[in-house]
Formats: sequence, structure tokens, C-alpha cells
Amino acid sequence: MGALLEVEDLYFRYHDGTPALNGISLSIDRGEKVAILGPNGAGKSTLLLHFNGIYLAQQGKVRVAGEEITRDNETRLREKVGMVFQDPDDQVFSPTVWDDVAFGPLNQGLDRKEIEERVFQALQAVDMWDLRSRAPHHLSHLSYGQKKRVAIAGVIAMNPEVIVLDEPTAFLDPAGQESLMEILAELYQRGKTIIIATHDVDMAAEWADKVIILKGGKILAQGDTMLLVQDTLVKDAGLRFPVVSQVFQRIPSLVVRPLPRTVDEAANAIATLLPDRKEKDNHRIVS
Repeated sequence: MGALLEVEDLYFRYHDGTPALNGISLSIDRGEKVAILGPNGAGKSTLLLHFNGIYLAQQGKVRVAGEEITRDNETRLREKVGMVFQDPDDQVFSPTVWDDVAFGPLNQGLDRKEIEERVFQALQAVDMWDLRSRAPHHLSHLSYGQKKRVAIAGVIAMNPEVIVLDEPTAFLDPAGQESLMEILAELYQRGKTIIIATHDVDMAAEWADKVIILKGGKILAQGDTMLLVQDTLVKDAGLRFPVVSQVFQRIPSLVVRPLPRTVDEAANAIATLLPDRKEKDNHRIVS
């Protein structure tokens, strides 16, 4: 459907001179689900912060819908790319959940009716409408997972074309992770382009259309999730195979290529092996 987000030869150093990004180039199409993976210090979070102009390119270019992000247009283009930080406490700060989600639309200059509708829709999408009067910054009022959902709702209310999430499943229990993935699935169905930075190889394998693997501020590889079962690449990136893939890799009799990466792929692969197994068992009984 065409590139929505483009990065061209991007370099970035922190104030102390530490290099963070070293010649990053990539292109993300409309409607893609993209997982950015890599070890700590790879540059994942720094790259995300360039996608909506929180950091501006020191060298190179970042374009949203064909328009380069600059100081002159960063605020306007930020409305196209919504950012959900790893720690919701960096993002959730208003007196109530409702106020927090309304903050972005208020700053967009929308009328009261439109703001109320957006807040309602966003909180409904993350199943937080009933808690709209809670104070989000008090742990006794909201759990960590609920705060994450409020942060996501705040971005949804801005109605961006791209939603970027930094380590979205970090510190969530299994139920919280499942809830988050349901929210992302709903956003994808609405036509949003979604980008996540994550250490979670299993989640990336199950969810992403495209993976981008970083190390030392450089892209080691980008492509489909087959990259996650390329032995040399995975080792170089400091990652691991998805657990599903490891099971097939460690049982020599399960010769399936390419290696399954998701639960569905594994189930299908096993189903194709079962008739052969039954046929061999029947042959033994007859013998």
C-alpha cells in the first residue's frame, strides 16, 4: 500500500558523544505490523523516538507519509505517529483517566463533542471506560497493566496513522499480555500501522508481518519472521529462537522445514506428521 514511514541513513549521538544509531535505513508500509528486536543498547528506543519527532535526525532523514520531520513540522507530524512509552508513568499524569486520555485531543484544538467521543471510543477500546474517574498515577487506584491501557488509550484518542509501542509487554502478567495483544489486534483491524520494540521473540514471531533486527545501532537484518530461525543471525543479534522452533529443533525425528515459529504453524506441522505415525503403528500391529 506504499511506504508510510521511511528512515534514510540515520545517525544519532547522545549529548555525551555516545553513538546510538549508525546509518539506519528502513521503510515501513501502511498496514504493516513491525517488530524491532535487539539486545539492550541496540538502539531500539532511540529509533522509536525518531519516528514521531521526539528526537530529530542529527544526520540522515526520517519521513512520515513522504514528509521529512523537521523542527517546523514536528508537532503536526507527531499527530500521525503516536508513541506509547515502555513505562506508563512517563506518559500518564493527569488527575483522572478521562482527563489523561482527553489531553491529546484538547491540544489538537478539537471541539468538546469530538473530544468526548474520542475519549469514550478510546477507553472502550482498552476496556477502561468504567475506570475513567480513577486517578491513574496512584498504584492503589490502577494496576500497572491498567496504566498501560490508559497510555494506549491516550494515543488512540489522537487518531494517529501509526502507533509505536516500546516494550509493550514488559512487566505484564500473562493475562495482561493477552489483553494487550487483543487491543493491538483491534487497532490493526481498524487499519493502523503498528510498530513495537521488544525483546520478546515469541511475541514477535506470533504477531509481526515484518521484523527489523538491530545491534550496536545498526540493522543486522530486516524481513519476515523467517529471520528469527536463522541460526547465525540470531546468535549475532543476542536473541534466541522462538520456543516453538526450539522444540522442533531439538527432536531429530520432527524433521520440518522451515521450522515452525508460531503455535499454529507447529500444530499444522504435527498434524501432517500424525497420519504417517498412525500408518507405522498399524503396520507394527499387523506384523
